[in-house]
Amino acid sequence: MFATEAIPKNRRIVEYTGTKLRNDFVEKMPGRPRYLYDLNSRYTIDGSPRSNLGRYANHSCRPNAEIIEYRGRVWVKSKRAIQPGEEVTYNYGKAYFDEFIGKNCRCVKCEGSRSPQKYVAERVRSESKRQQKRK
Repeated sequence: MFATEAIPKNRRIVEYTGTKLRNDFVEKMPGRPRYLYDLNSRYTIDGSPRSNLGRYANHSCRPNAEIIEYRGRVWVKSKRAIQPGEEVTYNYGKAYFDEFIGKNCRCVKCEGSRSPQKYVAERVRSESKRQQKRK
């Protein structure tokens, strides 16, 4: 997920939404589905629907956002000002990192290969091409 406009520090960016499931049900699911957010010892949010924009925020070992829980809801909130074109990231936590990411971390801090500016430039080019085709 990339910012399309400037986001000030301490701003709620997007809510992490989905179906609230009991943990005993989640543990019986075959495999471990992606986009699960452990709310507490009793409930987990299944954030797999594509309507859940919060699922598109990637992991980073040096994030610009964080997760906050407020009254049973989960939000991605900016830790600092985020500029347009900058990727919105948060730290998924040690347990998730150890189980799923590990030595394959591809965040900007660890790999430095992804360039948000290049991504935004490509998106702008493809959007302008689509608009030209419509004319």
